[in-house]
Amino acid sequence: MTETSTASTAQTPDPGPEFQRKVLTVLALGQILGGLGTGATLALGALLVTEVSGSSAASGLAATMNTLGAAILAIPLARLAQRRGRRISLTTGALVAVAGAAVIVAAAALNVFPLLLAGMGLLGSGMALNLQSRFAATDVAPARTRARDLSLIVWSTTVGSVVGPNLFGPSETLGRVLGLPQFTGGFVIALCAQVLGAIVYFIGLRPDPLKVALSRGESVASTPSPAGGFTLLRTVPAARRAVLVVALSHAVMVGLMSMTPVHLTTHGATLSAVGLTISLHVAGMYALSPVFGWLADKLGRAATVLAGQALFAVALVLTWLGADHQGLVLAALILLGLGWSASTVSGSTMVTESVATHDRPGLQGTSDLTMNLCGAAGGALAGPVLALVGFSGLGLMALVLVAITTVMAMRSLRSGSDTPNPAEA
Repeated sequence: MTETSTASTAQTPDPGPEFQRKVLTVLALGQILGGLGTGATLALGALLVTEVSGSSAASGLAATMNTLGAAILAIPLARLAQRRGRRISLTTGALVAVAGAAVIVAAAALNVFPLLLAGMGLLGSGMALNLQSRFAATDVAPARTRARDLSLIVWSTTVGSVVGPNLFGPSETLGRVLGLPQFTGGFVIALCAQVLGAIVYFIGLRPDPLKVALSRGESVASTPSPAGGFTLLRTVPAARRAVLVVALSHAVMVGLMSMTPVHLTTHGATLSAVGLTISLHVAGMYALSPVFGWLADKLGRAATVLAGQALFAVALVLTWLGADHQGLVLAALILLGLGWSASTVSGSTMVTESVATHDRPGLQGTSDLTMNLCGAAGGALAGPVLALVGFSGLGLMALVLVAITTVMAMRSLRSGSDTPNPAEA
């Protein structure tokens, strides 16, 4: 197989910019609601796990189970999208996240640690559907604006994700009013947000964008191969590099971010200060994503990945040198978010463009699986590393992953495989 899979030349007429604008509007609204739920629980997960387990060493399991759940659900949701379309897949993902939030609240009330971890895993469905939403934005997008359209969906998460961590105080008040255990009020907010998201996806995505894309004259197997995505990783170098870029970048972000609340609280930071730090970090992840999408369209996908890795490197050096200073930790988390945004927007576009349309759902699901497995590993390893070498040592060790990702991006840049498939450009 060649560096990039060959797309069919027979295509139906483009559905037009109005249809794409409608798709982007629906996906953006769903992302705002999903981001609100994620933001409201991002740091509370680690604190709740610590509270129920009685050990701060287990705090990293919150992010681990969340990302592991997203990884496990990535391929089933992708297969569901290929069989039934994005509308059914995204709606199903939101409903699974609703179930996860309910299980978490029940587990905290019963003080059952294994049940709490299971709920964290189910809640990871919210992350899985958020990731699939960014790919849904590219289903009928023209190649010249594909990265920008993808980045707009990433950006739309900003509203909920930035507001969410600042709901720590109100969510605790809500939890007390409802008679719930400490740190569970945010999960009630997440549950309600995901219910609304499911309604938005189910009603709004008509006609289904993936079905429209697949109806453009390409030959599509009626039953997707379970190993399709992994086969593409073995046979298409551009796909392999793109998936590694996204996965390793996510591991760096999750590993450092998940330990920040624990590090700050053990050094005397207030819950409000932790919330502000996470809010600004999440703002860095999403707020400037359209800028990185524009850069990826204008300068190239791999070049933008390299810019993201440079931001990562500066952030990790700051954590190494200033772990004991809340101001430097705050600056590092903002840069960490910006580096993730640049790398994820451009890397995800590379994933989409590395294969033909009928192969994309399978590769996208495999990419999300790999991304979240790496994130889960990053979260799981971050706790013991934090206990062993501290926050500064954690940042220093993450530089190894940045170096590997930089090499992958440079190879894509030299090969020219970060540009769209010539058959559709």
